[in-house]
Amino acid sequence: MSMLTIHNLTAGYDAADVVSDVSLEVIKGKITCLLGANGAGKTTLIRSILGLNTIRSGRVSFDSVDISSFATHDIASRGITCVPEGRRVFAKMTVRENLQAGAFLERNADVVAERLLQVYALFPKLEERFDQLAGTMSGGEQAMLTIGRSLMSNPSLMIFDEPSLGLSPLFVKENFRIIKKINEKGMTVLLVEQNVRQTLAIAHYGYVLSQGKIVASGSVDALKDNSELRAAYFGNA
Repeated sequence: MSMLTIHNLTAGYDAADVVSDVSLEVIKGKITCLLGANGAGKTTLIRSILGLNTIRSGRVSFDSVDISSFATHDIASRGITCVPEGRRVFAKMTVRENLQAGAFLERNADVVAERLLQVYALFPKLEERFDQLAGTMSGGEQAMLTIGRSLMSNPSLMIFDEPSLGLSPLFVKENFRIIKKINEKGMTVLLVEQNVRQTLAIAHYGYVLSQGKIVASGSVDALKDNSELRAAYFGNA
């Protein structure tokens, strides 16, 4: 069953189309990946899903509801959250304050407290450093914090925007382990990445975006076995 469907979407900036006639499905309970190099249009597609970019044609549906014209806060309230690239934390707020900010739509303090405990169970280091300013944490720790903050909204769909960007190999491996673990607990994931090897190791289905168009799609096994695709887009990955 598809949770998120993008149908013939075209979007861009000013007079230029950055993505053109893009269609894809994110299957409920699975990890769907979107692979592509810098400039392929991945960020534009994410912004279009989140209501941050004007859709020129096509539509985005979530749980069978057309959300193409919805405001960003309405999309968030329906259960879509994004873990942004570049570990965008609130640097002058503590770890706990950053996490609580992720639950801004929840008015019940007991519910927020329970979500905090769930995040701390997943990331014990965040509990150890709950009163530390986020800006003083390492890049890997900030990556944990952004994932935890997104989980605080109790989403149905998590979009990860290049979670490996700028991290050491050790933290990249840990980040992908966490994404897989979150999915195994039932979370639906759209994983947008350039790191082909790590992404295909945990995803179920995939799409390849090049110059604003989907050029390949299918099961991860099918993408791995496509020697022409690997040579053209991923080198020896």
